[in-house]
Amino acid sequence: MKLTAEQEAMLAGERGETMAKVLETLVRYGDLYGADEMVSVTSKYNHLVTSFGLKALGPVYELMGKLIDEGAVSQMGFSVDPRPLDDNVPASFLQKIIFKHFMYSKQDFYEGQLRELGLMGDDAFTCTCYMDEVGNVPAMGDVLSWSESSAVVYANSVLGARCNRNSGIIDLMGSVCGFVPRFGLLTDDGRRADWVVEVRCERRPEAQLLGSAIGMRVMADVPYITGLDAWLGDELDGSAKAYLKDMGAACASNGSVGLYHVEGLTPEAREQGRTLVREGAQVYVIDDADLERVRASYPVVWKNADAKPKLCFMGCPHMSMEQLEQWSERIAQGLAEAGRTRVSVPCVFTAAPAVAKRFATTPAARVLDAAGVVVSSICPLMYMNNPLSAKMPVITNSNKLRTYSSARYYTDDEIPDILTKGAR
Repeated sequence: MKLTAEQEAMLAGERGETMAKVLETLVRYGDLYGADEMVSVTSKYNHLVTSFGLKALGPVYELMGKLIDEGAVSQMGFSVDPRPLDDNVPASFLQKIIFKHFMYSKQDFYEGQLRELGLMGDDAFTCTCYMDEVGNVPAMGDVLSWSESSAVVYANSVLGARCNRNSGIIDLMGSVCGFVPRFGLLTDDGRRADWVVEVRCERRPEAQLLGSAIGMRVMADVPYITGLDAWLGDELDGSAKAYLKDMGAACASNGSVGLYHVEGLTPEAREQGRTLVREGAQVYVIDDADLERVRASYPVVWKNADAKPKLCFMGCPHMSMEQLEQWSERIAQGLAEAGRTRVSVPCVFTAAPAVAKRFATTPAARVLDAAGVVVSSICPLMYMNNPLSAKMPVITNSNKLRTYSSARYYTDDEIPDILTKGAR
């Protein structure tokens, strides 16, 4: 791998033994993937998945402590994934004991380490750091050191920034030294599409189902998606971004997609069009029947498949301001039609702390509160990792949460009926 004079000096120990080891780790990692050089991270902030104070992560705490002691901290700051705990989220006495004393007993300690390493601020705990309210919004072409699959695919696809799907520790090291190995999605060739996905649905496809279908078929390849203009138009407004956020998260969790292009909509597709598609690219046609087939393939892992839901999670990834407002309207309308005042299933809407704070000042927030809906910045997945939570009949509209937990998926049209009318 070709290194600059600055990088060679760092590797030789000019900035200390610890920083030399950090860079050496990244160089070795890059060598494994055929990287030709180390390139500078150009974003203002990075994003890390390392935000859960699991008791079992002793080696991680040791590593981070070593970095702190040696002054090897992030020069650009970073946001991190959501916190795993929130006392406002419904949980039994035993669930809370397991959360606080067995699973996430190191949470306060870990957050202290994150602050010393360069955490942006106390509101920087979210998987949707790219929301305007949060402030970690890279520019097109920026080189990032990001982890968290849904954030990476959004940054690459919707923002046109560049980052690979790495681990939280690798991207912490990239944030610390300011360099990442150049391979894969950091290269022009690595961003070309291996698939053309033709969406031929008669009705607007559920973002979560569409992303699931794409991820299952293309796996780690790059898809070029056509046909979405019928529902999303040709402007990346708030509605389109929210749709792509949820679609991309499902692509990344039901496959390993780190980048997709949407014809006429995402930045690189608007600039380059079908020149992004490789010669001989495979074609995948998706219609309504195909989405129904994908939906039917999801297993129901509840002990009792006919059990009444005990909890509903909305927002994995975290919801946008526009989504919170839209869902408050749907809940209010559903309750009015059902002649009810409160939801029939305990429900948690999740959003980034800064988004939740802004939403709390709106009339829509009062609507949700009156309906018994909790707005939280928790990570639903980390909640579901509790063995007692896993035994609960939990429902969600998130394919990511469905994939990684025992939560059961329902569409955006089904969820309101369950919440407001008790229907299943």
